[in-house]
Amino acid sequence: MLGLGLIGYYCSSFLDFLGLQYISAGLERLILFLYPTMTMMLTALLYKRAIGWKTLAAMALSYAGIALVFLHDMGAKESGIMLGASLVFASTLSYSIYLVGAGHAIARIGTLRFTAYAMVVASVASLLQFVVLRPLSALDLSLRVYEFSISMAIFSTVLPVFLLSFAIRRIGSGSASLIGTVGPVSTIYMAYLFLNESISLLQIAGSMLVLIGVLIISLNSKRERTH
Repeated sequence: MLGLGLIGYYCSSFLDFLGLQYISAGLERLILFLYPTMTMMLTALLYKRAIGWKTLAAMALSYAGIALVFLHDMGAKESGIMLGASLVFASTLSYSIYLVGAGHAIARIGTLRFTAYAMVVASVASLLQFVVLRPLSALDLSLRVYEFSISMAIFSTVLPVFLLSFAIRRIGSGSASLIGTVGPVSTIYMAYLFLNESISLLQIAGSMLVLIGVLIISLNSKRERTH
């Protein structure tokens, strides 16, 4: 539980926020959305399973889409994009490791309890990091900052995690993951509306390739579990 909580929520979130300092929210979300491909590769390596040609083709589509969005951001930013993309990629890898290792623990203690324990571990690690690296005077922030922080904690972290758990229980992980494909595209357009990030045809084409690739992998995984 300690290891999975640290890898899956603490390290993944920390690396993700570090990467967001250098790349756009749209590119960050697309890189994070590669976790099904990484999870499949890690599972294949760990359990020595062969990867079918359809899955390989879908993975190629996904990474080609990331390359297109990456080229778009290269033209829009001067520096730091390689570092930012690498940090977010490491975040995605750590979350994929968490997913591969979480199955056994979830089977033993249940989805909700496991999720709660993992989030507690990540929260304690975050607080310890603050105590070690920052003075207590750093807590002297405006009320607006705390309002945003509490809102993000509730509506962007806790509620989505538990709502996803309830969704998986009711409709299955395959259907839940398919509905989740709206995430990267909605992030690109919300970043355009609220963060004034640009949208180009290259970015739209790249996001479509990523979505198609992940959809193929998710559907293929669902069929394999059914059979």
